[in-house]
Amino acid sequence: MVNIRNAKEYIQRFLKIRTKAGDIVPFVMNPPQLKLYEVIKREHAAGKPIRIIILKARQMGFSTLTEGLVFQRTATRELVNSFIVTHQDDATTQLFNMFKLYYEKLPPQLQPMLKRSNAKELVFENPTRDPAEKEANPGLKSSVRCATAGGRGIGRSMTLQNVHASEFAFWPGDKNATLTGLMQAVPALPGTMVVIESTANGFDEFKKLWDAAVAGESDFIPVFFAWWEMPEYRMKVPEGTVFTDEELKVKEQFELDDEQLYWRRWCIKNNCGGDMNLFHQEYPATPDEAFIASGTPFFDNSVVIERREAVKNLPCVTGEFTYKRFFDPETKRVTLTDIKWTERENGPVRIFEEPQRGYPYVVGGDTAGDGSDWFAAHCINNVTGKLCAVIHHKYDEDAYAEQLFCLGMHYNKALVGVEVNYSTHPTRKLQDMSYPRIYVREAYDDYERKVMKKYGFNTNGTTRPVIMALIKEYMRDMPENCVDFKTLGEMLTFCKNDVGKPEALPGEHDDLVMSLVITLGIRHQQKATPEDLTPRVKWTQDQWEDYRRATSEQKAYLISIWGKPKR
Repeated sequence: MVNIRNAKEYIQRFLKIRTKAGDIVPFVMNPPQLKLYEVIKREHAAGKPIRIIILKARQMGFSTLTEGLVFQRTATRELVNSFIVTHQDDATTQLFNMFKLYYEKLPPQLQPMLKRSNAKELVFENPTRDPAEKEANPGLKSSVRCATAGGRGIGRSMTLQNVHASEFAFWPGDKNATLTGLMQAVPALPGTMVVIESTANGFDEFKKLWDAAVAGESDFIPVFFAWWEMPEYRMKVPEGTVFTDEELKVKEQFELDDEQLYWRRWCIKNNCGGDMNLFHQEYPATPDEAFIASGTPFFDNSVVIERREAVKNLPCVTGEFTYKRFFDPETKRVTLTDIKWTERENGPVRIFEEPQRGYPYVVGGDTAGDGSDWFAAHCINNVTGKLCAVIHHKYDEDAYAEQLFCLGMHYNKALVGVEVNYSTHPTRKLQDMSYPRIYVREAYDDYERKVMKKYGFNTNGTTRPVIMALIKEYMRDMPENCVDFKTLGEMLTFCKNDVGKPEALPGEHDDLVMSLVITLGIRHQQKATPEDLTPRVKWTQDQWEDYRRATSEQKAYLISIWGKPKR
């Protein structure tokens, strides 16, 4: 006997779908659909309200599966209201017809009573007009409704248990307002389900929802599906086909076979008009590929995307520094004592590599300003250029300066330089705490008519092109040194504006990019070689005499066996 409450069993046993060829066949889940089903099953088993956001390639069958799940939840339970919202009228009609087909092809004994099947709505209720009969056998009193986004007040007057937001990135009108209205109608209770799915459409509201889910800033579970996960996206390879270096790199990166690679070539040429950016948007291999930025990227986005994939699961330690503040009544200054590193999940400080004894480090920082409320700082190993730590938080200025102090001391009293364009307070705070190594710039004093030395980094028309060239070189020549996923993410939205100035796209942030830029811009004031920490020994007079008579090669040998002498 079939358990109709088992969604997978119900869907694959009883639901029928129409194929692209027009045939009506049993609904058998493909691998991507099975992957999504397992995510939803896991959330349901955990007793959570199901909240899923899907970023996908085209034509993978997620609307079909989501509608199957919604239908099963609505046609087998009492008092369930489900709502489907699509991006255009023909899509709404198509999904409604899918529901009608599900119902029509059900075994008669499983068909709930149907009161209405029009106006894009299925109402599972006793159609009788006899009040007594209706009271005795009311039916499920459940419904499925399909609508097109853009209308006023969609879903606001209802209480909903299931919502499917289909192709959300392409909704017309104020899509956030529409979605907010729908979400208000769904109680945050176990048993409810909201699925937002879409292909990408640039840097829009869908990307913000996706990024928030990835960052753990919402309860939505992000699920990405690459084009190569779809079994039918493959073609027989004609004899004599030669793949390009770029294609072979993609093949290796994603472990594709030749038939998948040839389909990719065919799809770019025939479905995307030869436009690689369009292929990445419609058939992404990674989430970053999907979101195509408007404007001219400042960085080579293919390199940035590759790095993001390489570091997305890179282990790092997160937390922050704790300390005690000590006020010296004589100097009238606050110093930090008892500094300790405190590990904390999702802490504001990310450490990728601990300091090495004797190595020089550089810390550059970007203060909150110009519409941003994020403070950021990067620490690099000045010998290798490797990014070792990142600060990123909505601090107040004092707390930010204190974390900078601690980070700098932790990394061998690193050179620390903070941008002073919007506020000089963090730099003054570092001075007041007697931080031992602060970046010094030269500035011309009109009143004194001489060059003055001042603390902190000033980004202006002279320094900005120089530091921008440095980060461009950094990401071109040694991108492997950038290991922070969030910093790389900001690079993808860092583009040249209408006058060619590189900056964040409207609504995006560049705090982390500018922090790294400043770090690279001040590193010339720090040593580029590690200290020689070899223990020194006291030589006898005879050893010194032998050493002075030796050749260069002999001297090196004597040092290797005796050790370096004390001076």
